[in-house]
Amino acid sequence: MNRTKVIQLASALVSGLLFGAGMVVSGMADPQKVLAFLDITGQWDPSLMFVMGGALLIFAPFYHLVIKKRKHALNGDELNFPATNKVDSTLVTGSIIFGLGWG
Repeated sequence: MNRTKVIQLASALVSGLLFGAGMVVSGMADPQKVLAFLDITGQWDPSLMFVMGGALLIFAPFYHLVIKKRKHALNGDELNFPATNKVDSTLVTGSIIFGLGWG
């Protein structure tokens, strides 16, 4: 296995572990907590809204100041950002399917 492949696999593993740990620590992996967040007419639990808001407060500036300017990922792959930001039926359909699956 070459060095590039090892770096790609290692970065994928570390990213996945960090994401999973963040989900567990924040409570987003607890189905009861997620259901309580989605139950806006009953015992609504807004705590996940603060978790998502906190994540956005950290990610948004980092994206605009660091990630968006990069041409290559940390593992060496070229970053390909979409040339258009048009909202079309494929995007809406995919979003609906994702939301239904997550809910």
